[in-house]
Amino acid sequence: MTMNRFLREPLLHFLLLGAAIFAAYGLVSEGRADEPGNIVITAGQVASIELGFTRTWHRPPTREELEGLLRDRVREEVYYREAMALGLDKDDTIIRRRLRQKLEFLTDDVVDQSQPTDADLNAYLLAHPDSFRVQRGFTFSHVYLNPEKHGERLTRDAAELLARLNHAGGEADPSDFGDSFLLGHTFASVTAVEVAAQFGQPFAMKLGDVSPGRWRGPVESGYGVHLVFVSERTEGRVPALDEVRDAVGREWDNARRLSANDTLYQEMLKRYAVIIEAPRATPKTAGPIDTK
Repeated sequence: MTMNRFLREPLLHFLLLGAAIFAAYGLVSEGRADEPGNIVITAGQVASIELGFTRTWHRPPTREELEGLLRDRVREEVYYREAMALGLDKDDTIIRRRLRQKLEFLTDDVVDQSQPTDADLNAYLLAHPDSFRVQRGFTFSHVYLNPEKHGERLTRDAAELLARLNHAGGEADPSDFGDSFLLGHTFASVTAVEVAAQFGQPFAMKLGDVSPGRWRGPVESGYGVHLVFVSERTEGRVPALDEVRDAVGREWDNARRLSANDTLYQEMLKRYAVIIEAPRATPKTAGPIDTK
């Protein structure tokens, strides 16, 4: 493994991030333990407060406004320390989730520094083909027969109508035959998922078996019976990277973020012994619980 590739390894970044977090926590904890009564607003924090005001109001704060902002910052720090001393952060779901989110954001910042190569994206595409697959598509027409209207004559009427349609061929106007249908009679370049949403999954699957160029049927749907003419059918396929580069990039980045957070979590989890107590063993709760 070359040095450049080693330095780009996500695991190295995660471990360095974890070490930095623990080191920073130790320094902060040590400083507060030595000087518990000190509240220090650093020059960097003052500059950040001024910058935040300027971005909001499009002008720098006056001296009085800055003093007010600093007083509010001190008040916030006092309340924060006293609340922590009283343990008010414990068992607060909102605070716990926010702290978890901030720690995950730190991981995201490290992950963002590395950009995928074409090889990375191609590998992800090949490993997750169903996420990017171009679906089978259809251009078809249909003639509808309402079972309630035709009753016992439905099978016979469908056969007779099918013969008439094939005699007319592909030039037949489906709206001139059969019964009225609110969704229309012609569908151009629709996917199998869209067909299933309109007519039901069994109809979409059957349509996939219909050879183009001739009226076929009957094909059943949740509405009744249809005679169908498929003029064009495109098979599903896994696209080339250039066709779906942006989508693959987003999914690759999201997967890497999730992996980064999980790796950091597993490293932090090693610092703890997890004990989960149950009031009593039941068929649903009996046995060890995997917290990893």
